[in-house]
Amino acid sequence: MVPAPMPTPIFSYRKFWAECFGPAPELPMSRAEMDALGWDSCDIIIVTGDAYVDHPSFGMAVIGRLLEAQGFRVGIIAQPAWDSAEPFKVLGKPNLFFGVAAGNMDSMINRYTADRKRRNDDAYTPNNEGDKRPDRAVLVYSQRLREAYRDVPLVIGGIEASLRRIAHYDYWSDKIRRSILLDSRADLLLYGNAERAIVDVAHRLAGGESINTIRDLRGTAFVRKRIPDGWRTIDSTSIDLVGPVDKPISPYQDTSSASCATTAAAAEEETQVVTLLDQVADDQPAVIRIPSYEQVKDNSALYAHASRVLHKETNPYNARPLVQSHGDREVWLNSPPIPLATEELDWVFELPYTRLPHTAYGDARIPAYEMIRHSVNIMRGCFGGCTFCSITEHEGRIIQNRSEDSIIREVEKIRDTSPAFTGIISDLGGPTANMWRLACKSKEVEAKCRKLSCVFPGICKNLNTDQTPLISLYRRARELDGVKKVLIASGLRYDLAVETPEYVEELVTHHVGGYLKIAPEHTEDGPLNKMMKPGIGTYDRFKAMFEKYSKAAGKEQYLIPYFIAAHPGTSDKDMMNLALWLKRNKYRADQVQTFYPSPMASATAMYYSGKNPLRRVSPNSDTMPTVKSLSQRRLHKAFLRYHDPDNWPALRKALKKLGRSDLIGNGKLHLVPPRQPAKRHQRVDPGSNPFATQHNGLPRTPQRRSTKTRR
Repeated sequence: MVPAPMPTPIFSYRKFWAECFGPAPELPMSRAEMDALGWDSCDIIIVTGDAYVDHPSFGMAVIGRLLEAQGFRVGIIAQPAWDSAEPFKVLGKPNLFFGVAAGNMDSMINRYTADRKRRNDDAYTPNNEGDKRPDRAVLVYSQRLREAYRDVPLVIGGIEASLRRIAHYDYWSDKIRRSILLDSRADLLLYGNAERAIVDVAHRLAGGESINTIRDLRGTAFVRKRIPDGWRTIDSTSIDLVGPVDKPISPYQDTSSASCATTAAAAEEETQVVTLLDQVADDQPAVIRIPSYEQVKDNSALYAHASRVLHKETNPYNARPLVQSHGDREVWLNSPPIPLATEELDWVFELPYTRLPHTAYGDARIPAYEMIRHSVNIMRGCFGGCTFCSITEHEGRIIQNRSEDSIIREVEKIRDTSPAFTGIISDLGGPTANMWRLACKSKEVEAKCRKLSCVFPGICKNLNTDQTPLISLYRRARELDGVKKVLIASGLRYDLAVETPEYVEELVTHHVGGYLKIAPEHTEDGPLNKMMKPGIGTYDRFKAMFEKYSKAAGKEQYLIPYFIAAHPGTSDKDMMNLALWLKRNKYRADQVQTFYPSPMASATAMYYSGKNPLRRVSPNSDTMPTVKSLSQRRLHKAFLRYHDPDNWPALRKALKKLGRSDLIGNGKLHLVPPRQPAKRHQRVDPGSNPFATQHNGLPRTPQRRSTKTRR
């Protein structure tokens, strides 16, 4: 395989001539603002489904400021009305291209609950107002832009486009949809973190190159009529056979002496032999053909197979291009982008953001901004590989780190410039709180590895798990003048945390605001294996450390565990056992998360196909339990809320069906009482004081809603 070339650093391009205008106080959203800046036109216009907040946690701000730093004039059209093309003409015709993104969240997840009910609010909209973006926003915005300016190049990106780059299962219509490239009629799709690609696209278009000839950029997808001459096409079934297997062999067995660690459990879980074709001749580029849209639409096993192959081809240092036919057209995915180096990431996060919403919004509240305005993103990516999560598919498994000095400078900027700062940094984190500076110990191994996770079924022996640099960062941040407290609000990977007890001690002693949210997700091995999450024993180990160090610090602090209902691979019995665990540990979940099948996630392939893409897939392979009916999804959710009288009738029926009528009664060991309370909405926990308002000093667990800021 040809080694990935070293990319051009994103800050080293020769700047476009419009650099002479200098950075704008805030990127313009109107012609009047353009006139005030002395612009006769924009070079690039970004259309987004979020309100425009000039903060590095908002994708359109990062891309806009990044392109501005390259010398381009960038305008923003935020949350336009979509009933006609006129709102898309407000800034005129751009000289180079339109960039389109749905926002920091997928528009469908933003607008609908896991039960497909319409939400009435939107945290990324002024005053939390709903219905300010359309369903499938990238498609709608793209169609309106084609109506407004048919000849202007159209580039789509962000998480919505990224997760729909191939044929994908759409939960809301319950069918397989085509690649978003075809329905949007976009010229180019940028997937993942798109800084490298967007900068290169802008400079090449500015140099006179046609958008239709830009076909060599990593992290891009596009439509072509046929495979170019000189390319070797590899059928995906030749590297991941669709059929039975004779002997379990680790798919991570490499062709060289260096390989990632595996365990017996991994071999059992991953039973497919994958032949790595790293020996393809240097002068013979290869592309992997995955099953076509028509095939995956009609054959769920092939859908699961295609998902498995795609996830195996996500390491930027060994991934090969993929191609998927849609009728007579080919959707081509180039290899993933090379991660940003620390110097590049520092540069991106230190661009001249105001860290404020656009002044056009006045005093309107934007909840998503208020949640993160005093937080600092210290890294990108996640090597956890949780099958229900889209972070890995979007940001990759290789952690991209900011330097400690850059992080501290951002904390100081918040302290010195934010009028609302009270001395509390709300988070130093990212997709995961404690993966900063964690990486494979060997670059050679990392370049060859195809593991879906570095921490499942156990922590890879080649993974550096030392979190002492993070301890140093926390201490330096909290010792700054004017900083009273630094909280850690990002999700904690507790199986990593316990590898460095000093980190747990530092975290618990100084950086927990009374409650710490963590996500064991379940207690039973069946669903946990399908999630690629550690066993509940690891949670118990972390909990013991948490309580030990809280007591030593003289603090009363609590863990808030999150759990998922109705995940693929979960049975009614699994949920019953989880409810019993919650009962024993005196947890009450006021609001809970039901599994939400997001496009391209491995768990979504499980949900749709009933097959397990973590293993070799065939039409005859075992079908795993999937929870699809609304009644069963509600039952699984009811088990998490075993204390709610409204759920008791359904739980009694389920317990009897499971042969566990012994759990119905009024004792402390019972799950639900035999009769409803006199007052319908009075919550009575069997075996407890019905008039108690506290829960033995333990908190209710709040709702988790997928509002993480992701580009």
